[in-house]
Amino acid sequence: MKPSILVTRHVYPEAIAILEAAGDVHYNDSSDGLSAQALRAAAAGKRAIVCQLTDRIDAALMDSAGDLAVIANVAVGFDNIDVPAATERGIVVTNTPGVLTDTTADLAFALILASARRIAEADRFLRAGRWHQWEIDLLCGHDIHGHTLGILGLGRIGQGMARRASGFDMRVVYHDMQRARPDQEREWGIEYVDIEYVDKETLFRESDFLSIHVPLTEQTRHLVGAAELERMKPTAVLVNTSRGPVVDEKALADALENGRIASAGLDVFEAEPEVESRLLALENVVLVPHIGSASIKTRTRMCTMAAENAVAVLSGRRPENPVNSEVLGED
Repeated sequence: MKPSILVTRHVYPEAIAILEAAGDVHYNDSSDGLSAQALRAAAAGKRAIVCQLTDRIDAALMDSAGDLAVIANVAVGFDNIDVPAATERGIVVTNTPGVLTDTTADLAFALILASARRIAEADRFLRAGRWHQWEIDLLCGHDIHGHTLGILGLGRIGQGMARRASGFDMRVVYHDMQRARPDQEREWGIEYVDIEYVDKETLFRESDFLSIHVPLTEQTRHLVGAAELERMKPTAVLVNTSRGPVVDEKALADALENGRIASAGLDVFEAEPEVESRLLALENVVLVPHIGSASIKTRTRMCTMAAENAVAVLSGRRPENPVNSEVLGED
């Protein structure tokens, strides 16, 4: 008897083909997610769940499944899954790192460019028929080249940002819980800032552009709030492509309204798909609907990678991307 697999919402068809070769697939082929109650009911009797970041996979759902072996998330982040509860129950959790690194870094850098050079604002200005002549100070923004990029979180995407910054002749400062090796710092031309112990203000004070690339944890929730924004330059640009709750959205709206910082580019929000109403009314913020990894190639590969992770566990093999590898007997 083939193992039963739940796919919680629409994915690219290549992933379904991989799963159907290995199990009995129950597929909610819809962009609308299942309610918490419907999701628990759908999970009953399943050996694998292929889910997305909008699906809350908690202990109650795991217990309702009965004999769940793997939860394969179609995302790098996994804050939607109660990983400790999964580990306690011997359930493998997997994610999809690496494949979306460059695509998301491209989007983050695009937000820097769009925010600094007022691209979205200029587009609205032209479409509204307000452009009548060339003017010396029309929609002037800020240069990117030769300025300082601050990277908060030097994981794969943060490293991708550092590489892109080199092409714009930028100084790059960064903070991460784990410092890069000296040879990496030299190769990428980056400077380490220990915001916890040496100079908490340096990263925020010196960055002309601050790009956020940390996972969402209890420690990073509202990591950037009113105090941090107060330290930034009035000409600074904040970009967030990580998780919405890392930034205090209300404090950011205050800072943008009051000219505390110049502008922002946001791909993620605290209560998606809801957005702080004051942000929607502001011209000096570029808002996009969580499309950091949204290229056809990357999103397809994310789906197939999650499917491959699920099939590996069901087949008794080690998945490529375990989050809680201790379940597999690894340190």
